[in-house]
Order: sequence, then structure tokens, then C-alpha cells
Amino acid sequence: MPEPLDAALTEVRTLLLDPTLTRAVAAGRRRGRRPTVARAELRPVTLKAGPRLQIATSDGVRPYTRNVAPGAESAAAVDELLAEPFGNWHVETADATLQLRVTKSGEAQVHRAATAVRPAAAPAGHDRAKEYLLDPGDEIFAEIGGSAAKRRQVDAFLRALAATLPDDLTGSLRVVDLGCGNAYLTFAAYRYLSRRGLDVELIGVDVREDQRRRNTELAQRMGWADKVSFVAGTIADAVVDPAPDLVLALHACDTATDEALARAVRWEARWVLAAPCCHHDLAKQLRAQPAPTPYDLLTRQGILRERFADVLTDALRAGLLRVHGYRSEVVEFVDSQHTPRNLLIRARRTGTEATGAQCAEYRELVDQWRVTPRLETLLATAEQPPVA
Repeated sequence: MPEPLDAALTEVRTLLLDPTLTRAVAAGRRRGRRPTVARAELRPVTLKAGPRLQIATSDGVRPYTRNVAPGAESAAAVDELLAEPFGNWHVETADATLQLRVTKSGEAQVHRAATAVRPAAAPAGHDRAKEYLLDPGDEIFAEIGGSAAKRRQVDAFLRALAATLPDDLTGSLRVVDLGCGNAYLTFAAYRYLSRRGLDVELIGVDVREDQRRRNTELAQRMGWADKVSFVAGTIADAVVDPAPDLVLALHACDTATDEALARAVRWEARWVLAAPCCHHDLAKQLRAQPAPTPYDLLTRQGILRERFADVLTDALRAGLLRVHGYRSEVVEFVDSQHTPRNLLIRARRTGTEATGAQCAEYRELVDQWRVTPRLETLLATAEQPPVA
């Protein structure tokens, strides 16, 4: 039920000045109004001078952080932020969590919940609570959607990302998400990587101009416009300069995954994460000719042929990446109950030249099934190591 905004903000003020405050974020804007800062984050810190309330703000271009003393100074700083026309507040204390959204009519939609008690040591066995890499209460879920299924998918993706990058990675990281769509995994990746202390610059590419505008507006609301940007264009042709360190391609349909992998190879990207979607190309090729002996039973039934085409396509993709200087593996990155398209091709560039045996292994499989993988065709036009 909508509530009077003034009363809801008074409640927010009380929580912000509560000694048990753990974290708070203000973002977004109200209808027809724009705050002087795009985003504000508050959290308690302990300095040599004593406890302070740290307030980090961003104008969309550069961040600014200040530490204010408890008492009158903190109260004045909090009142100053509450006077800004933010559209959303997310506040966490040791005992409570409050999420406030300002409606188009200027009222407050408020969700209140008790903060879950976190034991000092997680219990052993199957009752242990799941720990997410990105807090389910993070304000980003208020923007990208926070259903339980989406949070699980985000967490599964971030775990795959964490397993791909070195634990000791520091400094800057340039990321490109090819075929980003509505970009909820794009934003989650930025949030997670930046919280690891990396200086992340992320570009999302999607063919639809309306998606570019929508995602750009969201980046501005989050205060990330200086680090997260979007371009409209095809995976094969969108201008991305300079070349990225990490390439993401999540559920790009059919040969769009091949286009993303081909660009990653040409860029000599250090890491690649690709979650393929449908696999029509090789399935069509398999339908057009008899299977080699003795594998006719694998492709005689339509449903088996389609599933085998999925396996063959991703096996050949992983093999081609290995031929072109990557260590690659295909893993399950989210439980199949959430989506049947749950495989992830994970690759790390080694720069090691493929052995004759590796090239022969790939070529023998292609020749036996008499198929022409799209990724091989795309890479054939570039100056890359020979496949055979």
C-alpha cells in the first residue's frame, strides 16, 4: 500500500542514524526531478579518529567520498541526502531492512523485513545457509528485478566468472558483453567485479537501439555511466575499441555465439565466457545427410538429432578455441531446472600453439560428420593458426 512520503523518509532517517546501520543506498530519481548526485552509498567505518559515517556519492562521472562524525554532523549530512529527489532508498541495519520506492504520484511504496540473523559459524551439513557472491539485498536487484530465480542465475553466473579470473587479479579490466539484451547479467558482472577492487570498464553490445537507450538510462540511474556504456550494433560489426580483456556472450542465439567467439579470438581476449543458446546451424547440416556408420541411431530420431547437434556444436567450439590458443572447457553454470540452456564455454588464453594431435583431433571429428562449423568459417578469414 502507498504511504505518505514524508513519513516514510522520516523512518529512513531514523534507520540511517541508527548505530546498528550496516549499509544504505540511494539511487534513481523521482518523476520530473533529478538529484544533484546520481547515487549515494552510506556505511559505518572506523577510523583512527573514531567511528564515522562514510558517504560515497557519484555525479555519474566521478565518485566523491567523505566521512562525517556521529551526532550533529551526521544528522545534517543525512538530512541533506533525504532532501534530494531520489527515487529509491535501500537501508540495512543489524535488525531491519527497508526498501523505499517513490511512485509516480509522489507516494512511497515501502517494503520492510527483519534482517536475517547470520550465525558466527555456518552449521555443517545440508542446512547451511547459501552465501551469495552478490548480496540478494543489493540495490541493483531493485533495478534489474529480484525474483529468486533471477538471483540464483546471477549467482551461478558470477561463480563461473569468479572461477575464470585469477584470485590475485588487480588493476584495470576491460569487459565487453556481446548480445547483452536487457543487460541484467552485465550490470551484475560490473557490480561484482568492481567490488573486488578492480577498475572495470564495461561495454554492452546489442543490436536493438531501444535496449541501448534503456540500458544507458539504467547505468545513469546507478551512477555508473562513466564506467558502463552501451552501443547498438551487431556482434560481428559493433565498434569496440580498444580490445577487451574479458568477453561475455550470454545466450546469444545460434551462430551469434560463434560470432562472439570469433571476435574474442581476434581480439586475443584473455578470458571468454559464452553461454550458447539454440544450435540450429549444425542441426540443419545433420538433417541434410546420413550419419556416418555406425551412428545412424544418434540422428534418426528428430529429438535425439537436435540434442546431439547441441553437444557436437559446443564440442567443436571448445576444440576450435583450443586450436587457437585457448584452454577451454564446457561446464554447467546453472541448474537445468532453471533453464535447459545451462552450459557455459569457459576459455582462458594461453597463447600456446596447438599441437598436431589437437588439430588432427578437431579435423577428424569435423570430417567424420561432414559438417562445417560456423566458427571455423568465421576464423578462416583472420590471420590465425591453421586448423589442419
